[in-house]
Amino acid sequence: MSNCLAFRNGRGLALLCALLGSLWDPGTGQIRYSVREELDKGSFVGNLSKDLGLEPRELAQRGVRIVSRGRAQLFSLNPGSGGLVTAGRIDREELCAQSARCLLHFNVLIEDKLKIFEVEVDITDINDNAPSFPTDELEIKIGELTVPGTRFPLKTAFDPDVGTNSLQNYKLSPTDYFSLVVNTASDGAKYPELVLERSLDRETKAVHQLDLTASDGGDPVRSGALCIQVIVVDANDNPPVFTQPEYHVSVLESVPVGTRLITVNATDPDEGFNAQVSYILDKMPGKIAQVFQLNSATGDISILKSLDYEEAMSYEIKIEAQDGPGLFSRAKVLVTVLDVNDNAPEVTIASLTGAVPEEAAAGSEIALINVHDRDSGQNGQVSIFVLGNLPFNLEKSIGQYYRLVTAGSLDREQVSQYNISLRATDGGTPPLSTETRITLQVTDINDNPPTFTPASYSAYIPENNPRGASVFCVTAQDPDSEDNARITYSLTDDTLQGVPLSSYITINSNTGVLYALQSFDYERFRELQLVVTASDSGKPPLSSNASLLLFLVDQNDNAPEILYPVVPTDGSTCVELAPRSAEPGYLVTKVVAVDRDSGQNAWLSYRLLKASEPGLFTVGLHTGEVRTARALLDRDALKQSLVVAVQDHGQPPLSATVTLTIAVADSIPDVLADLGSVQTSSEPRDADLTLYLVVAVAVVSCVFLAFVIALLALRLRRWHAVRLLRASSSGLAGAPASHLVGVAGVQAFLQTYSQEVSVTADSRQSHLIFPQPNYADTLISQESCEKSEPLMGPQELLETKGGLEVFGVSYLLFFFFLSIMLVRVF
Repeated sequence: MSNCLAFRNGRGLALLCALLGSLWDPGTGQIRYSVREELDKGSFVGNLSKDLGLEPRELAQRGVRIVSRGRAQLFSLNPGSGGLVTAGRIDREELCAQSARCLLHFNVLIEDKLKIFEVEVDITDINDNAPSFPTDELEIKIGELTVPGTRFPLKTAFDPDVGTNSLQNYKLSPTDYFSLVVNTASDGAKYPELVLERSLDRETKAVHQLDLTASDGGDPVRSGALCIQVIVVDANDNPPVFTQPEYHVSVLESVPVGTRLITVNATDPDEGFNAQVSYILDKMPGKIAQVFQLNSATGDISILKSLDYEEAMSYEIKIEAQDGPGLFSRAKVLVTVLDVNDNAPEVTIASLTGAVPEEAAAGSEIALINVHDRDSGQNGQVSIFVLGNLPFNLEKSIGQYYRLVTAGSLDREQVSQYNISLRATDGGTPPLSTETRITLQVTDINDNPPTFTPASYSAYIPENNPRGASVFCVTAQDPDSEDNARITYSLTDDTLQGVPLSSYITINSNTGVLYALQSFDYERFRELQLVVTASDSGKPPLSSNASLLLFLVDQNDNAPEILYPVVPTDGSTCVELAPRSAEPGYLVTKVVAVDRDSGQNAWLSYRLLKASEPGLFTVGLHTGEVRTARALLDRDALKQSLVVAVQDHGQPPLSATVTLTIAVADSIPDVLADLGSVQTSSEPRDADLTLYLVVAVAVVSCVFLAFVIALLALRLRRWHAVRLLRASSSGLAGAPASHLVGVAGVQAFLQTYSQEVSVTADSRQSHLIFPQPNYADTLISQESCEKSEPLMGPQELLETKGGLEVFGVSYLLFFFFLSIMLVRVF
């Protein structure tokens, strides 16, 4: 502790610098300073930063501040020097009245460590007040018969200073009749008394003027004066006397205004006017005259204003009893105010952490709380606790400070904000309580992965979907917040038929919507198995997976495909054979078709769309079998043409058609005999050429020559037919006449098959297909349909179109030259 001594400077002002050093007690956490009153604002009190063990610049950084309660801020912190300075002029008399010591207490809070230090400042007195009397003048009436040596109490002066600066002495102006005696009471108070030294003679001097000076012990000395006027009267030689010099009374602070506290009584042995006693409330400093009222006639003391134990615990009332002539005596009334529980506890949040992470361990500090009750004794004993079943505890700190801490781990996903209610209750009867609410936010950590509900999905997608179309949407939930709940979606790498799934499906990373990158084909694959991953944006990120099964739904996008009969690619015509002896219902052939779609889109039905001979053939609706509807007649054409339509049951339905050529004959020779007509009908261009040749022969030949030529042509044709019959008879001996024969690229569907024969003429192939046993109602393979074996040698070219043309031209020239020769001869 450092002391600053007072110095004298001539007549000047006595500067008393109290102790400016500080005491630091590590055990109690208390800092003490001393400062004199009436210093200017900003005057240095003590080096607080040093006593706290901090650098001046750390005061603001660590949140060091003064916490005071119940009065104006008297001190402040100098952030530059780190010192404690006055916040204004300090008047010790206003703060502590005439108390021997004036100690001010307040707390210093270090917010970042949640530490509290008690600071005690001793306000030392300076001689800033001069002694003063209640009145400027005092009139004393003294009987002339008064015995010398009689003492007369005088008005006392009052000096609000303390110690040596308070009232020290009284001095009376020089006089022959009076002297001054100063008495000291047990409490140290000095009471002046005027002593009559000589008998008074009213006829000599009726009034005596005296000056009473009161001085203190300050440096410089201050004083106050009282003008005393002594009036000499007759016969009143006894002042009033109180029944007791001190009166004591105790009263509850809650008593109503107007209540009578006590009655004082003084008696005067004189008679008449000299014995008429009146009571006067001696003027005292402070607010006593505003709190109590004295009835001058009866001596009753009553309350003018409500009492407050917290403002004043006791009062000292000085009363004078004065008789008619003016003699008086004094008495004191000591009023003790008893406390009642009229103040609820005060709860102050000294420091608060507004948010706490959910991973915070038990015992994490949230707030520093101060509780105080202005009452005393049991009424001022305060207990505080947390309301409700909340995971928080209160721990005792120094003094009336408590630390609010967590009692366990917190979970933001269950409770993101706590409204903590604290209740402070005193020990009075009845007890008073105060509630304070603290709002605490629980900050999030990434402790929850995104979750899918459900964990697996399935969806149906029609095939032939447009590219870029959304096919499905998955959603994951994350109970965390902000970045910890920001979800991104992705697809796990996988392949389908050797192709990465990412070429078929993509996903919007923000919305979870899946889009098709291709148009799906049900006929290629029927389902897609995907794994969707949802990841949050926390650190570290958490993720979860969900399986997604996409089923393709078939659409009718494929028309029926006809497998049989196969349309030849070499320009030939497929011909089916039917014997003329076939009965109704005879299976001629069967149309076989398939549809690449599925379900209803692949259900096929067959119908006869067109026929050269209506009513001759029927087609099975579901089998595609071509059967005879009636028996074949001789008038039925050798070649029958059928158009069969195959249609599925899709919406809309798709269809395909196939044209069947059916040759009708009883035997193979009949078929061979009619091959020319079949080919002639199938090649109208050859018929036209023959017609031109005939017309040319008719023009250049006469009727005779035409007859001869026609006769020769008939001969030649019969000869040619005999040759063909012989060749066929040699290769087809024993073949049943009822079998079907295909000509000019015919592929036949037969009930039974025995062998295959191929006839080739002029690079044109004619297929003769015969039934073979044990293969009823089956299709001939394409390989067997394409087999061919030559029946005739290459030198017999008359069957072909080229052979007919050469033959016709040769005969035409021959007849032409013959006609010319006959004309010349005749």
